[in-house]
Amino acid sequence: MAHTPSNNPTSRSADSLTRRKLLKAGLAAGAMGACASAPFAWTSRANGLALPGKLKTKRVVLVLFAGGVRTRETLGMPDNVPVLSQMATEGVTYDRARTSNLGHFGAALSIFTGISEARGIRENARGPDPTLFEYLRKDLQLPASDVWISTSGGVQQTNYSHSMHRDYGADFGANVLDGDGIFNREFREILASYGKPKQWADEERKLLAKLRSDLAGAEENKERAKAVATVERYVMEELTRGTADLRGINSGDAKALRVARNLLSIFRPRLLSVVLQQADVAHGSFNSYVEVIRKNDAALGELMQVVRGDPELADSTSVIVLPEFGRDRDLNSRRGLDHGDGSDDLNFVSIVCWGPDFRSGQSVTDAVRTIDVCPTVCELLGSKAGMARGQRLPRLFS
Repeated sequence: MAHTPSNNPTSRSADSLTRRKLLKAGLAAGAMGACASAPFAWTSRANGLALPGKLKTKRVVLVLFAGGVRTRETLGMPDNVPVLSQMATEGVTYDRARTSNLGHFGAALSIFTGISEARGIRENARGPDPTLFEYLRKDLQLPASDVWISTSGGVQQTNYSHSMHRDYGADFGANVLDGDGIFNREFREILASYGKPKQWADEERKLLAKLRSDLAGAEENKERAKAVATVERYVMEELTRGTADLRGINSGDAKALRVARNLLSIFRPRLLSVVLQQADVAHGSFNSYVEVIRKNDAALGELMQVVRGDPELADSTSVIVLPEFGRDRDLNSRRGLDHGDGSDDLNFVSIVCWGPDFRSGQSVTDAVRTIDVCPTVCELLGSKAGMARGQRLPRLFS
């Protein structure tokens, strides 16, 4: 059965629609303009099967429900994850996806490169292998405004945005936004094209001060200065709206998902990835771990509401959700869950794929790997992960 987008609209005020029109006009004229492509013909083969001749998918949202999350507490307990469970009933679920690494950093990096990366949990350096962000930007000649990653794990996770590969690297990397407001060089340059920001909300003072030195330049005429200031302020407000006020055990993850939601509304990028982390509280408390899962599912619901409530996004967006690995089978002495026992609960996770081109309500029990996600995303968008060792996920398309 073909995927059918939900008709639950996201509430929008007339003012926000007017501002969206203003922003859209600005994007069309400036460096932030996203490339909206028509459905493409694609005949690449993987796993012995050809992709459909025309795909509706124009953009992909890839959510790493990371920090070490077992299937037992997600799809195994639907009440914990009503949003993810609904997505599973409307899409394709892979019940046995083999993970590639038992350290958070290396396991997540493996998903982005399609290669099992031997990286330790505390390593903080870019890898040698190209990421799906680099494949897409180079092959499709996408601007930075079309490829984003929103993270919750601080500086270490910014390493996911691009590799050190000589044929790829920073010129083809993803734009990075951290839930607490870390902007990369490319994004500062995008803001610079819209003029010097003003200092407004107190909670944004430090952020704007950080950007100020990069955004100085000659004054435009008054009318243009007013226009670009309006667009720039709207972008900043939308990206950071409410994130400073988020509190609780999953606040970092919630901020990353909130920023991603706003990025999707503003830029409508071809690829948007989110990397979560706070489920790792499981080492010390099983109950806190479950609470993070529940709260992150609710935050995922806000992002999905944007997709479902916008006709253009609903008909053109595919969403893929998976952890980087699971958790041990049994509780530790602190009544928490570590990740090192080699059990199936640790080594196998579930992948949920939701989108207009995917089968509906299907559970695939074939053994797959988390490194299969990279080539799958690339092929969905018309590229090829040439150095990846994974394959496109099987039995995905309707």
